[in-house]
Amino acid sequence: MSVYTNEKKTALQAVRKAAILCRRVQNTIDVESIQKDDRSPVTTADFASQAIINTEIRAAFPDDPIVGEEASDALKADPALFDKVSSLLEGLLDGDKKDPDILAAIDAAQPAQVDFTKRYWTVDPIDGTKGFLRGDQFAVALALIENGQVALGVLGCPNFKMNEKDENPGYLLCGIKGEGAFAFPLLADGSLGESIAISVDAITDPKGARFCESVEKAHAAHDVHERISKALGITAFPCRMDSQAKYASVASGDASIYLRLPRTAEYREKIWDHAAGSIVVQAAGGVVTDFSGASLDFSLGPKLTKNRGIVASNGKLHPKILQAIKDHGNG
Repeated sequence: MSVYTNEKKTALQAVRKAAILCRRVQNTIDVESIQKDDRSPVTTADFASQAIINTEIRAAFPDDPIVGEEASDALKADPALFDKVSSLLEGLLDGDKKDPDILAAIDAAQPAQVDFTKRYWTVDPIDGTKGFLRGDQFAVALALIENGQVALGVLGCPNFKMNEKDENPGYLLCGIKGEGAFAFPLLADGSLGESIAISVDAITDPKGARFCESVEKAHAAHDVHERISKALGITAFPCRMDSQAKYASVASGDASIYLRLPRTAEYREKIWDHAAGSIVVQAAGGVVTDFSGASLDFSLGPKLTKNRGIVASNGKLHPKILQAIKDHGNG
């Protein structure tokens, strides 16, 4: 039996519910009608997704802190926005659907104090906002951290395909430290299909590798990525997608490498943007480090303050990638 049997069950249930809600909202978005300053569809889905996940975690593990991106301030200031979120959550939260319950559920991810060196959860209710609004890739991400390392992570990727021939409507991917990685088809009716063991690919020659990066140039240094890929001899055009679905692509063997170097030297990644994805790749047999080759340290607070850049790979290519970064990756 898994050490994390209850945690896995709870995380899959929470992310499944949230992913279904987000998929429903995404399918109703009229992209042409959204003004540049109007993020209401993703805002309502963000709040509702976080409320669902936090409610499930608090019910199962009431003593565990949760750390996340969203707080309820905007809902308190905008009754119309609160009503939209409340409508999305109808029938999805246990207990009475009263204002304080929803607000408290969202704010459960903003605890006053957290000891990041011990046990806590981190949640990103919608990772990949622009992809979500475009109708492309996004992820619902939830991870359990213990002693500064990710122990368990679940990625809900309603638009993810394992390969070009994949006909499933999406997946939940779960990685558990020391126990492997699995994908669960997220079926059209919202249920989960049978689990599928996943693993990174076996490519050892980088010339045959595919690498992933963010869609937006503002999110990562594409020019540095290009120098690194050329140094490795990679000829395939980069696979660009939003969100932690890039980790899913590496973990499932559809890509060999994921590179992310921020455009500024000062920027440090937020823990909820990488915790779930990193453990899914590692549990699938891959390796995740920063650009110096150091492990990601989740014990220091909401940001990965000691790490710059992200490299996820099938493991076999990792030494060559780090050498290419050393020689050509100065951003």
